Amino acid sequence: MSYYPPGGQPPYGGPPQQGYGQPPPGQYPPQGQYPPQQGGYPPQGQQGYPPQQQPPYGAPAHSPYPPQQQGYPPPQQQQQQAYGQPSHSPYPPQQGGYPPPQQGYGAPPPQQGYGAPPAQQGYGAPPPQGQYGAPPPQQGYPPQQQPGYGAPPAQGYGPPTPPSRGYDPRQQINVDMSRQADILRKAMKGMGTDEKALISILATMPPEELRPLKQQFQSRHHRILESDVESETTGHFELALLSILRGPLQQDVYCLHKALAGAGTNEDLLNDVLIGRSNADIRAIKEAYQATYKRSLETDVRQDLSAKTERMFMMLLAGTRAEESAPVVPQQIDADVAELHRATEGRAGAEQLTVCSILTNRSDAQVRAIAHAYEGKYRIPLEKVMIKEFAGHMEDALVQMVRSGTDRAMRDAVRLEDTMKGPGTKDEMLVFRVTAAHWDRGHMQQVKGAYRHKYGKDLVSRVKGETSGYYEKTLVAMIE
Repeated sequence: MSYYPPGGQPPYGGPPQQGYGQPPPGQYPPQGQYPPQQGGYPPQGQQGYPPQQQPPYGAPAHSPYPPQQQGYPPPQQQQQQAYGQPSHSPYPPQQGGYPPPQQGYGAPPPQQGYGAPPAQQGYGAPPPQGQYGAPPPQQGYPPQQQPGYGAPPAQGYGPPTPPSRGYDPRQQINVDMSRQADILRKAMKGMGTDEKALISILATMPPEELRPLKQQFQSRHHRILESDVESETTGHFELALLSILRGPLQQDVYCLHKALAGAGTNEDLLNDVLIGRSNADIRAIKEAYQATYKRSLETDVRQDLSAKTERMFMMLLAGTRAEESAPVVPQQIDADVAELHRATEGRAGAEQLTVCSILTNRSDAQVRAIAHAYEGKYRIPLEKVMIKEFAGHMEDALVQMVRSGTDRAMRDAVRLEDTMKGPGTKDEMLVFRVTAAHWDRGHMQQVKGAYRHKYGKDLVSRVKGETSGYYEKTLVAMIE
């Protein structure tokens, strides 16, 4: 189920539930800074659109990084009232701010009509040809890559979703990080290490500050920050700090290489990085992977996967999803629902590629509408259909696609619990998942609220019970 606060829910085609670092309306960064974040909706006032995004349940009231000082917009805060929602969330930050339960995981909002109008020109307009993260020249459904499989074509793109924060390496901000660089050097110089100083600087640092920090550390002290951290720390504490220092894009590239290298495939890690991503992020990841390892990501994925699972991931890597600004058309949703039923419950043996083709090419808003319409028509959640009809890696991947569209915060809360439940803790995956979520503070607040909603306990307390030492303190700092 998608969870919303009392008082109403957004219509189909409304903005995604947690836009990745999307700036508040009217505060887009100036030329030369990182691009505006996912969402792609025009500002309030353009006819026919709901406000940009939901209130950030439990998001911090004030950003510690004002735009005039740091050169990028603050995290989600004081956002416009979402379509059909109350202006203030009644859920306090200390409890995660997540709305109260409704009917269970993944269920869509009550029927209010398929509602999004076509995308308007303005914020999120297509970048110039050849710009980093721009869509490929042919924007139609590419038959050479997705040869039908009986699925209806994608609905068109609309203005493209910009890359997430930290995903365009050419973007620069002008910020003086000399004080932080000196503190880090002092913390690692001589005998012993001031671990608390490392945590206080790195665990709460926005992605835009990492590059200037590393550059100024090297220019002032003639040393490589990552190398010093690696030599001064150990174990999962070291892993957590290095994961932060890589930044969002390079951390994704590192995780993909780790998932694909050696014997076997880390399927969970592969799913975490590639499923539910915007087209711009997929293109950025592929370019960075090629630059880092001198190999194409598609080649490495093909070598590790096989048969229809390989084909599914090739669809993901094609970067041909409908953009979040694309309309949600009732007739298309109905056609997708009918085709998904025909390819799964409506026959003996699922048509796997038909299902993959639909879910990999629809936007989050469209997947959300499909999941709602499917359950309304066939009285079974779409996620349960994926579990019933598929198995193994394909089942896991398709379930993640549905969850990414219906409720990303709950998806990530469940992922975190999966690393801690049962005997032992999957520490490496816990580090990777906390690090990935912490780059967007508004989303992390949503995840904390979703975790409390589902498991009846605080995420920070749960992490403290599974970890210890400076490793624990680093994860807690990223969560809080």
